[in-house]
Amino acid sequence: MALWKETGSSSPPPPSGTPAPSPSTVTELHSKTPERSVAEASAAEAARRAAPRSPPSESVIAAELSIEGKIVGSGDVRIAGRFKGDVQVDGNFRIESGARLEGQVRASVVTVGGELQGNIDAAKQVDVLSTGVIVGDVKAASITVAAGSRMRGHVEFGWDKKDMALELKGSTTRTL
Repeated sequence: MALWKETGSSSPPPPSGTPAPSPSTVTELHSKTPERSVAEASAAEAARRAAPRSPPSESVIAAELSIEGKIVGSGDVRIAGRFKGDVQVDGNFRIESGARLEGQVRASVVTVGGELQGNIDAAKQVDVLSTGVIVGDVKAASITVAAGSRMRGHVEFGWDKKDMALELKGSTTRTL
């Protein structure tokens, strides 16, 4: 059934076989159809945008991608492709076997199965898998290194931030 508003003689006739609606019926049908004002639509859109969204569980750079930039945020990140730039996440970070990262890493737990050309700083846990390669320095509370992995750089583990601050405060300049 089509709804239209009759406006005198210029309105189209109803389809053949359909009785013509009376003006009161047309007006009544129009008054009952829900219409949203522009303000209501804007308010609904603003509420939809402001609704809290749960963060994605994991962001992935796929194996066939090569990206240059910077990753900063919260949540877990996994690289299966190639990335050039620094990574700073409040979560876990993983470099898959066959993947490559050129840059600095700061995350809670770092797992290296591919190649990292850069430093890992302030990680709670670093796991270097048997396929992992690190060329850079590592600072972490704990580190696990699998047989077959390779690393070139300086490693500090077992120290928490409080211990390191005391060591730096009481130390003199020394060459490592």
